[in-house]
Parts: sequence; C-alpha cells; structure tokens
Amino acid sequence: MTSGTSSSPPHLDTVLGKAVALLRAFHVDDTALSLAELVRRTGLPKATAHRVAGDLVEHRLLDRTRHGYRLSGGLFELGMRAAPERSLLELAMPFLQDLYERTHETVHLGVQDGVEVVYVAKIGGHRQARSPSRTGGRMPMHCTAIGKVLLAYASDDVRTAVLGSELERRTPHTVVAPGLLRRQLTRVLETGVAFEREESTPGLLCVAAPVLDPDGRTAVAAISITGPVGRFRPESHQTAVRAAATSLASTLGRRGRTARQP
Repeated sequence: MTSGTSSSPPHLDTVLGKAVALLRAFHVDDTALSLAELVRRTGLPKATAHRVAGDLVEHRLLDRTRHGYRLSGGLFELGMRAAPERSLLELAMPFLQDLYERTHETVHLGVQDGVEVVYVAKIGGHRQARSPSRTGGRMPMHCTAIGKVLLAYASDDVRTAVLGSELERRTPHTVVAPGLLRRQLTRVLETGVAFEREESTPGLLCVAAPVLDPDGRTAVAAISITGPVGRFRPESHQTAVRAAATSLASTLGRRGRTARQP
C-alpha cells in the first residue's frame, strides 16, 4: 500500500503544467526533494524548475528547507476543501473509529482513482500491522482487498483496463492471472467482501467491504481491516467490516436525499 501518481503527465509547455509537474513529483514517503531531484523527476530545465518552485513557495504550495523543497500546508488546506472527499471522510470517521475500537486492527478507507486505490483515511493503534500504507497513498487495484472491492463494482472500462493489462507481481502471492482475478471479483459481488493474503505486502492479511451508492451497483468507497499473519484472521472480521460499510452507505444515502429535498 504505497504511494505513487497515476494521473496523466501534465503538459510542460504551460506554466500551470510545470507547476503541477513539480507538485506531483513528490511521493507520499518523500519529506523533501532537492532541486536536482525535482529536475530529474520532472524533466524540466534546472532554471525553469527553480523559478516555478520559487513561485510555489510564494503561494504556500511548497516550503523551502535546507534539504530542498517540501509540500506546504497550503496544499493541505486546499485538499481539505475538496468537497466529495471531505464529506466522505467526515461521515466515515465515526464508523472507522468504531471499527477500530472493536478490532484494534488497522482500518482503512479507500476510493477509486482511475485504475488505482487512493487511501483517504487510516486508523491504527500501537500494535498496528507494519504496513506501508499512507493517507493519500496509492496502490494498484488488483493486489489489495479495497482495490478488489472497488474493481468488482467498477465500470466495464475500468475492469477491462485492469484485467487486460500486465498485472504487477508485488509479492510471491500476488494474483497476476486475469482469469483467477476475474473469479475473485465475481466472488466479491456474491459475498460482499474481498480478501487479500500477502498480495501487496508480505506478512499482511486484509478484508474489505464496499460502501455502495443507493442503487447498490457502484462502490463509492471501501473499508478494510488489516492485520499481520499469525494473529489476524480476516474471515472473523468480515461481518464487522461489512456492517461498517453498510452503515456508512446508509448515512451517505440519507445525506444525499436530504440535500436533494427542496
């Protein structure tokens, strides 16, 4: 459950494209990047990267440190104004916290972005499993429980794009055979849960359930519980994660109906 960027590369022939390229050069695990590294990752000329980075510093989108540049709090402020994700997170947090209190295992909330999962929230205590997941991080859909749930309910175009591509083998247990993955997705639709067994990270197990929209055909998000091999039994938590996801879906549905009322 690591980070990356999946959006199409910005157009570098515009000022905005250059600025976006610099911002997207940062990965979730990065604390600061030198100007040389920004140049390497973006392909921008050094003078251009320096000038645009300076503009981003002035607008509080980057900070300049002795180690180079880092993303600034101004980006966090903008991100928290993103209405769909903010509303989802605000409504989901009580359910995620309840799920954590019941299980004391790591709880995630994720959404689909293209052919990847983006982790919107992560709650874990002192004994949480050693997981590389980060809030705002990304993972391919085929190798995580949340990703399988979202993929099972995704559009035909998304499923075709994932199943028709070369599936990355992240561990010896990663499912890379399209036929086997397709059968797992069918099972998700039948049972309402998906499992991951050391497919994204060695030593981790996971179970996830979809947060469905009112028509029950599309997953607007998914909730998962993750734990380590040896202690965690994902099957024993499927009822709890399904109940949390269903309760959140009901809350989202009521909120949507209220918003539509005159």
